[in-house]
Amino acid sequence: MRKKDYFVKISNTNLSSASTSSAPIAITSSWLLLLGILLIAANLRAPLTAVGPIVSEIQRSFGISSALTGLLTTLPLLAFALISPLAPRIAQRISMENTLFIAMVVLTGAIVIRSLPAIAALFVGTILLGMAIAVANVLLPSMIKRDFPATVGLMTGLYSVVMNLGAALASGFSIPITEKISFGWQGMLACWALLALIATIAWVPQLRSFAKKDNNKATTNGEKNGSLLRSGLAWKVALFMGLQSFCFYVNISWLPEILSDRGMSHVDAGWMLSLLQFVSLPATFIIPVIAGKQASQRLLVILTTILLLLGYLGLLSGNVDLIPICMILLGIAGGSGFSLAVMFFVLRTSSTRQSAQLSGMAQSLGYLLAAAGPLLFGLIHDLTNNWTVSLVMLVAVAVIFGYIGFGAGANKTISGAQEQ
Repeated sequence: MRKKDYFVKISNTNLSSASTSSAPIAITSSWLLLLGILLIAANLRAPLTAVGPIVSEIQRSFGISSALTGLLTTLPLLAFALISPLAPRIAQRISMENTLFIAMVVLTGAIVIRSLPAIAALFVGTILLGMAIAVANVLLPSMIKRDFPATVGLMTGLYSVVMNLGAALASGFSIPITEKISFGWQGMLACWALLALIATIAWVPQLRSFAKKDNNKATTNGEKNGSLLRSGLAWKVALFMGLQSFCFYVNISWLPEILSDRGMSHVDAGWMLSLLQFVSLPATFIIPVIAGKQASQRLLVILTTILLLLGYLGLLSGNVDLIPICMILLGIAGGSGFSLAVMFFVLRTSSTRQSAQLSGMAQSLGYLLAAAGPLLFGLIHDLTNNWTVSLVMLVAVAVIFGYIGFGAGANKTISGAQEQ
């Protein structure tokens, strides 16, 4: 494949009728778009995963209950669930480019607000942060489908790697930064506003592309509002997204606490969580590339499910020596599961608009399940005073994940699927 084929930018400009001198401009535009997408992706997990290792510090600073502290994880997920279905509609009215720019401006401000020394600011900033990330979560996969149609798997892999790398770095450096700077955990949280600001500035060149794209003009057959709700395949993709999100947010919320109870220091537990996310990076890059070349992704779903089950069963065994291995297994499974979910938004749809709608539907349902995960996991622990039943629940979720994913991985698109 020639280099220029990696960057196919679909716009209102007809490149086929443009002069030869316009080709370098188109390639430069595509590189700028890719840079903007990757910088936004870096902001989609880091502000969330930075909180997990310092939850106890936040709780002590404000003197709040464990339940109220748990809202710091739950509120962004509820915002994801509520805002995700709205993102495609907003983008349809003002363009994906402008919608993403507004989202990044809000995200930058939200991170600053969250770091202010007031409990109200902590929760208001957390909600706004969740709303902004929700919009980008939904729109970036469909933008990749629209603007990089020849290399969807590669671009999805890059986007996923950067997002998970940001999450891993945020988890690992959360406590060290908190301990080094004079402003403590609030200063650490504020640091992430700089990354959001850089992404916002890098996105400015895309604001010129405010016109609606050809793929977004009219709904096609099977794309009318509400049609996805009648699609069995769409529900399978949505549930697959939901179950992998359920596992991910339980992991980042509770694994450090579980490991601390097993005798690890808080710093070491934080690094174990970071290890989990670092080892997910190869999977988040490789899996989309492989998935994009295969008609069916069922084998990838089966392999992912096996790794997930082995990881949770290892934790359930209580063997401390198995903890690093379990983190590696769960990390690979998590990276693979997320990448498959994002690829399903592209592979199971027939247009950019339908991809955005499926992404919105799947992430709305997905993050409702994800919001319930940490709360349910913690509630079971409180009722039983141990982690065994909670971990058994995760084993059951992994089995259901595999069953649903087997259906979502079938070689079908929503418009052409024979719905039951």
